[in-house]
Amino acid sequence: MTKISQYQVPIAKKIPHKLIKHGDVRIDNYFWMKDREHPEVLAYLKAENNYCEAKMSHTKRFQEELFEEMKDRIKEDDSSVPYKYNGYWYITKFEKGKGYPIYTRKKDSLDNPEELLFDCNTMAEGHTYFKLVGISISPDNKKASFGIDTTGRRNYTIQIKNLETDEIENDQIEFTTGSASWANDNQTLFYTKKDELTLRSFQVYKHKLGQSDDELVFQEGDETFGVTVYKSKSRKYIIIASYSTLTNEYHILKADEPDGKFEVFWPRKRGLEYSIAHYKDHFYILTNKDKATNFKLMRTSESDRDIEKWVDVIAHKDDVLIEHIDIFKDYLVVSERQNGLNQIRIKQWDGSDDYYLPFDNETYTCYTSTNVEFDTDTLRYSYNALTTPASVIEFNMKTKTKKVLKEQEVLGGKFKKENYISERIWATGRDGTKIPMSVVYRKGIKRDGTNPLLQYAYGSYGNTIDPYFSTIRLSLLDRGFIYVISHVRGGEYLGRKWYEDGKLLNKKNTFFDFIDCSIHLIKERYTSSKHLYAMGGSAGGLLMGVVLNEAPELYNGVIAAVPFMDVVTTMLDDSIPLTTGEYDEWGNPNDKLYYNYMKSYSPYDNIEKAAYPNILVTAGLHDSQVQYWEPAKWVAKLREMKTDSNILFLRTNMDAGHGGSSGRFESLKEDAEEFAFLLDLEGVNA
Repeated sequence: MTKISQYQVPIAKKIPHKLIKHGDVRIDNYFWMKDREHPEVLAYLKAENNYCEAKMSHTKRFQEELFEEMKDRIKEDDSSVPYKYNGYWYITKFEKGKGYPIYTRKKDSLDNPEELLFDCNTMAEGHTYFKLVGISISPDNKKASFGIDTTGRRNYTIQIKNLETDEIENDQIEFTTGSASWANDNQTLFYTKKDELTLRSFQVYKHKLGQSDDELVFQEGDETFGVTVYKSKSRKYIIIASYSTLTNEYHILKADEPDGKFEVFWPRKRGLEYSIAHYKDHFYILTNKDKATNFKLMRTSESDRDIEKWVDVIAHKDDVLIEHIDIFKDYLVVSERQNGLNQIRIKQWDGSDDYYLPFDNETYTCYTSTNVEFDTDTLRYSYNALTTPASVIEFNMKTKTKKVLKEQEVLGGKFKKENYISERIWATGRDGTKIPMSVVYRKGIKRDGTNPLLQYAYGSYGNTIDPYFSTIRLSLLDRGFIYVISHVRGGEYLGRKWYEDGKLLNKKNTFFDFIDCSIHLIKERYTSSKHLYAMGGSAGGLLMGVVLNEAPELYNGVIAAVPFMDVVTTMLDDSIPLTTGEYDEWGNPNDKLYYNYMKSYSPYDNIEKAAYPNILVTAGLHDSQVQYWEPAKWVAKLREMKTDSNILFLRTNMDAGHGGSSGRFESLKEDAEEFAFLLDLEGVNA
């Protein structure tokens, strides 16, 4: 790559690479960027970083102000609501001036002395990236397993800490998911190992403390599946879950018999989805069996798991999606979704009571939270809304009384929730489908077409972006922005069918829904194309890429975060992490039908000589989900093809992966940069 100054537009060299499939020939001039270690690749990424830094240097002070503003709203010396498990209260806390969590516990009573488990601030020293996950305490409370990642690539090394001596054992297990489950003998751990190349979790091993030769107990041979292992809430079973987009299979082993053999719960059948929970002498099964699109709850005897013996506990409903269950000694708690809204249903096992928790608006999110205790009358759940900070609530299922254990503090003295308005509105898509949007803005905003508006969406994998409160977002709202979450097809906001209608050969519905929401927002004068901005990340970044190709004239600016841009090439490369496991989401391009459909929308393949809006693209060099070269190649080709003089920036985090920077506040610097990009386009610099 030719050496350029930091103010020159980086121009990547072109090396034509021919890609042939189904007789179709594609020429990829930037295929060479796939070599992470190549000096010219690193030079190009650094040149783009320097260019972005230089061209945004006039916003540097504003970025610092935004960062401090965001940080000042967050309580630095904060702690989680303690929860009790197996005789100990567990607490996560943050201390002022420190960016990583501290994990502690107290025996029996919160009045007892605090025992330090892990101080991630100390552990993170010397690392540019640090993440601790999967803390698992042995049944006798004497040991803890945990996973460490120091690259951001989500490749964790499991270690074990002796909680009596405060020493880290010699056991080190690499290339894992980071989590592990203890058998009841306090000596045996079950964990999931990843493929070193694709990062697919595909093996479950048994590890005996102090021994180096771990035993392989399960291997998933189907490359479209991944595996995980966990312990049932009843603590009776170790459970291996083998999963794909459309199909599940479980294997079970009594936790008292770690050297026994896992038994299949029920063999996989393509299209049969199920998950299991153990209670007394039954298993409860959340499943789509019998064409239960929105799922139903069934149960079967612990000793006879034949699918013909499964019986309905909660029947399927066309208008209610069952998302999750929590099992307690006397209660069954069901998390549902109806007309896009979360619901929590509480049923007594003896049938004497069955009721829903009441919620009173259309832009809230509620979900059951940490409920690890089995023999209790109390349910913990979290609640927040677009205008309401998050609360952790303890609800007594017997007396039907609730207590707010903690409400998120918004520091700085400026936030008052009555100063903001939220609403749910609906756009009509080009096929007549009604598409919901959650909207929030500061009181006093007039719908005159002059408001800057940021529209966000994801729309893949059935992941629903619920309306949620954000202290960070206040920096936009207080400067006149309207914020909109478009609940496009591909998520499950309106049930399972909403997801099915936004995947595979229906994927374009996701993109058209977003565009049609934009058109509605302009038509109803919430904003105009001069002030409309769009944002999405990962698969939502793909959404941004398609939107930019399909309707660039609607937007003044777009932020594409770690975007999935080169759909066809990536889905044809089964050596890339996640590819084979996603055939049921995007389709397998080895099939010509799916190849042609993917190619028709793939952002990288559909860049044209056209005018594009202002664009900020982010990437992570160590990203394990969307490889850095996808956004890098896309930006390089866009620079080559675009006919406008608008901004195009690529900012690659050279020390992190898909989730961006580690540390509590480091990620706020990335948020501040993105907000400064948007606000600068609006002429706002304070």
